[in-house]
Amino acid sequence: MTALSRILVLGGTSELALAILAALDAPPGAEVVLAGRDEARLAEAGRTLPYQIRTITYDALEMGGHQALVDALSAHSPVDLVISAAGVLIPQADVEADVTLAATMIGTKLTGHVTALLAIAARMREQRFGTIVVLSSVAAVRPRKANFVYGSAKAGLDAFARGLADSLHGSGVRVVLVRPGFVTGRMTAGMPPAPLATTPAKVGAATAAAVRDGRDKVWIPAPLAVLSLALRLVPRPVWRRVSR
Repeated sequence: MTALSRILVLGGTSELALAILAALDAPPGAEVVLAGRDEARLAEAGRTLPYQIRTITYDALEMGGHQALVDALSAHSPVDLVISAAGVLIPQADVEADVTLAATMIGTKLTGHVTALLAIAARMREQRFGTIVVLSSVAAVRPRKANFVYGSAKAGLDAFARGLADSLHGSGVRVVLVRPGFVTGRMTAGMPPAPLATTPAKVGAATAAAVRDGRDKVWIPAPLAVLSLALRLVPRPVWRRVSR
C-alpha cells in the first residue's frame, strides 16, 4: 500500500471512522478531510487526531451535491483513502410509525453512500490508485424482524460494495468491506449488547490492519465469518422467532 497522504471521511464524526483513523499508521503530516453536517462537531473530532485536519460540509441525503463535492476535492489533490461512514440508527418501531424516518435511514445508510462512492471511484480509477473503506454489518447477512429496515439498508450497501470492488478490479483501486457485529458505542448506548459484541477501538484496529495488509474484507470479531454461514441456513420459521 502506498503511503497515506490524504484521507477523506464521509461522516466525519462517526465513532467507528475516528477509531479507524486513530489506528492507521499514516504520517503526522497527512491531511484528513472530515466531511459532515455539523462543523462544530467535526472540528471537535479533528482535535482528537494527530493529523492535519480540514473540515467540509457534507450531507448524505443531499445526493445532488455529491459529484460536485468529489470534483472539488479531487481538483485540490488526489485522495488516497476514503472511509465511508455516514449513518444513523433509528429504532424499527419509529420507522414503522413514521415512514419518512425509514427514508432517512435508507438514504443515509445506502443511497448516499452509492452516489458519493460512485463519484469517488471514478476519480480513483482515473488516478489508478486508492482505497475505499465501506462499513457494512453482520446485519447485512440476513435482516431480522427486530430491525429489518436497518438490515435491508446494510444488505444493500454490502451488495453495492461487493459490486464496486468487482468493477474496480485491476484498476489499482481497492474496496475494503468491513462487517462488524454489534458495536458497543455511542450509537448503541442503552441497548443490551448482542453475542460477540465488539468495540469501536477493535473495529478501528482490525480495519486499519486490513487496509495495511491489502485485504478486501474483514469480520469483527473474526468468528462472525463462520457464524454468518450458519445464519443463512436457519429455517425461516425459526428465524422469525429471533428477537434480536
